[in-house]
Parts: sequence; C-alpha cells; structure tokens
Amino acid sequence: MITQQRVLATQIPGPRSVQMQQRKLAAVADGVGTGLPVYVEAAEGGIVRDVDGNQLIDFGSGIAVTSVGNRNQRVMDAVTAQVQDFTHTCFMVTPYEEYLEVCEALAEVTPGDHAKKSALFNSGAEAVENAVKIARHATGRSAVVAFDHGYHGRTNLTMALTAKNMPYKDGFGPFAGEVYRAPMAYPYRWLTGEKQCADEAFDAFTSMVHAQVGEQNCAAVILEPIQGEGGFIVPPAGWTRRVADWCREHGILFVADEVQSGFCRTGDWFASDHEGVVPDLMTTAKGIAGGMPLAAVTGRAELMDAVHGGGLGGTYGGNPVACAAALASIETMREEDLAGRAREIEAVLVPRLQALADSTGVIGEVRGRGAMIAIELVSDLDLKTPAPQLAAAVNAACHERGLVTLTCGTYGNVFRFLPPLTIGDDLLAEGLDILEEAFAQALR
Repeated sequence: MITQQRVLATQIPGPRSVQMQQRKLAAVADGVGTGLPVYVEAAEGGIVRDVDGNQLIDFGSGIAVTSVGNRNQRVMDAVTAQVQDFTHTCFMVTPYEEYLEVCEALAEVTPGDHAKKSALFNSGAEAVENAVKIARHATGRSAVVAFDHGYHGRTNLTMALTAKNMPYKDGFGPFAGEVYRAPMAYPYRWLTGEKQCADEAFDAFTSMVHAQVGEQNCAAVILEPIQGEGGFIVPPAGWTRRVADWCREHGILFVADEVQSGFCRTGDWFASDHEGVVPDLMTTAKGIAGGMPLAAVTGRAELMDAVHGGGLGGTYGGNPVACAAALASIETMREEDLAGRAREIEAVLVPRLQALADSTGVIGEVRGRGAMIAIELVSDLDLKTPAPQLAAAVNAACHERGLVTLTCGTYGNVFRFLPPLTIGDDLLAEGLDILEEAFAQALR
C-alpha cells in the first residue's frame, strides 16, 4: 500500500533518478523524450513513488490512461488470474472469450442502440488507422478530413491526420495522401469572436469539403469531440452534432476519436454522449484497460463487417491480459460511477483554476469537461498571445514540488489536468495549492 500523500524525500529528480537518466541517455534513442525524469518504482491511486522515495501527486494519469487509478484491485486481480491461465495465443489463430467480452462490453457502453461490432488493437494510433481502413472499404471512397489542432497518432497515416508539426511530424514525411484539413471550431481563438465561431467554423468546414474534396469522394471525417494534444479544445455547443448530421446527409462516415476523452474522463462514458452524438465509428484506447495496452474500433455492424476476412487484426491486438484488465476497468467505472466522479473533480478544479486566472492575469481561458480540464496561458489577455515559456516555467516549478503536470496545445501554452478518476479531494486540493505556488514562482 502507498499512502495517499505527497512526500519529498530528496530534490526532484533525486540522485537515483539522475543516475538512471544517465543510463537512459546512453541506451535509449534520444527521440524518446522524458517530460519529468523521475524513475517510478511504484504507484497507487493518485500517487506515484520514485526510486528515491519521493511521492508525487499525479495530475497526468500517464496521459489519461490510469483513470481507475494505479494498482486498482479489480485490475490486478483480473490480470493475475489471466496470466495464470495464458498470456497469448493470437486471437486470429486460436480465439478466447476475453476478446469477445470486451467487444460485447463496448457495444453496451458506446453511444447508440444500433447493432455494433468491434475490433481490438494495441494503441490509439492503430485504432485510428484501422478506422480509416474500415471507412474507405465500406464507402468505396478514399478522402479523409481531419481538423486543425487535431492529434491522431504517430504512424505515417495518423501523422498525416495530426495537425501539429513539432515534435510529431517534423522530418518524417512524405505522409499518406488523400488527407485534408478543415478549420477547427476553437472558440477562444476564433478570429471574429466566440459568438461567430459555431456558424463560421461549420461553414468553413463544409465549404472546404465541397470545394477541395467533393462530398462524393469523402470516406470519413474524423474529429476528437474534445481535442486532446491540441489543447483540450471544446467546440461550441451543438457543433459536433451538426458536423455528424451533415456527414450522414452526404454518406460520409463520422469517426469520433475518443482515445483521450473516452471512458468516463469527461463526465460521461464518452465525450460524444454529452451532446447525443452517435458516431458511425469510434476509436478508443488509453483509459480502456487500466494501464495495459489495448485499443478498439467500435462501429455500426454493417460498416465493421464491410471489410473482408483477414483484413483487420494484428499479432497482439486484443491480448488476453489486456482484455482482462479492460473488463475489470469497465466494471470499476460502472460500479464506482467514475463518470460521476469526473464531474465532482470538475467541480473542484474549475473554480480554483478560474480564481487563479483572475488573480494572475495570464490565463486566457479555463476549459474542458469532467476530469479533462485545461488552462491556456497568454502574455496578453487582449491579444491572446501564447505564453509557452511561462507554461514551461510553471511546469518545472510544479515538478520540483512533487506534482506531475502536463502541457499541451498547438502553441505549447496549455496546461492539461488529467488526474485519476479515483483521486481523493485532499490530493486534488493540495495539487492545486502547489500549482498556485508554481505560478507565483514563475511570475516573480
């Protein structure tokens, strides 16, 4: 058991972590970055303990992965039992019930009451890539439309879908073709103002598809209902549904990328649920399996069945141990009402962050939903000038005080808050205290 309290036994990072970081630099490719070079030996709930005995408050959840908390008892029990039975056979060679059960659970919890089927993979990028494959095969069309500020992965196709160049795309081209990009409805930064954002962004999207792609050539439109790496951008109310409805009118598949926003993170099972959006295809990963690598594409049965036998799959996709973890995670979310807990976390975070915005004058917007909340830092409130250097300074000050924080955003000026949904209110409050101290230090 790890006590749910912050402990600073050494400076951050401590001597053993510093030593391990030197080993990392010698043995691991430089392209694999490290945001906070403390080396973890154990974690539980909302606390991460490093090799020097420091206990850090976790506001990142491994980028929205350990939503049910590290060392979740149901997950540990399920994984232990499955490992004792078998660890791998490859579902495409000799299948097993755990894969079936995950697909059945996904059909139950994802939006819509239509017949659904799923295919399981290893990562969010794999899920997105396969969703595009399914959409192209089912429609007989080739073009795919994504949005500014969107992030969909690091494979060649998903880099093409991803908007931000550095560090995700720089020097890795040429990228997959027949990918087009539309303006995102980003209310805070819409040039003519937030009131005009919904209509103008929708018109810009539909005009772009009509002029540059042709509706009849478009297989799919892929959208994160709340954009993740791009800065937790929440489109105006009703906008996502408008996009989905327009797609349906033109025989274009609407793909919701819920890799970061799914599984109770936003206060619903999925961010799409908030506005009653029913995607044709949905991609999930991250929070699905309590830290084990698993991803899925879930969609209308007739679309999922459009692909020929053998056209989908992979050696490790739907690994039985990961499937066992997913079933335990979904049970935990349901039994402990973690969607409700996400809304409680929002009720703690947003007032404190708004007060911080009022007192510092460098936070342009507090936004998000549930336990997926962000603040955008600017050097000028009127001009909305991005302040990435300030974000980096605050981030570093949080780290040295024992708070795991993450930045994001196209301009590198957004703080995202993704605590485990099982984190206690005391740790939330202490983490916000630390954040305030970090701002005071960075602004001095």
